Amino acid sequence: MKLESLPASNETKARKRVGRGPGSGMGKTSTRGEKGQKARSGASISAWFQGGQTPIYRRIPKRGFNNARFETKYATINLADLDKYFNDGDVVTPEVLKERGIVKKQLSGVKVLANGELSKKLTVKATRFSSTAVTKIENAGGKAEVI
Repeated sequence: MKLESLPASNETKARKRVGRGPGSGMGKTSTRGEKGQKARSGASISAWFQGGQTPIYRRIPKRGFNNARFETKYATINLADLDKYFNDGDVVTPEVLKERGIVKKQLSGVKVLANGELSKKLTVKATRFSSTAVTKIENAGGKAEVI
């Protein structure tokens, strides 16, 4: 087999040189056509753009199942708030928090977070506690009880 008898390969194909005069066949508009958004420099139209018409993903209603409505949301309270609103030896329950207006909605329960310091001896009854909140309550001489 001789080198000149090999079939032509696409690897040696010359790149398209646009805007090099009318003789090239790709002069003037440089294969972009006449005017319009696509003829301009820096133009990029997203694949889902439909020329200003309301796109199909907005015309068709949402379908399918989502677990978001079954999510458990907790009303949160910080130790700094407990220290501010309660006296030494008080029992803190979700009902008391709602009654005093500290927590607006109980939602799926109340979760106690460890933000701030607790200097009072409180018995705190809540649905959930952060691990740091439990240690801070116990270090202050109180009790953390899960309802």
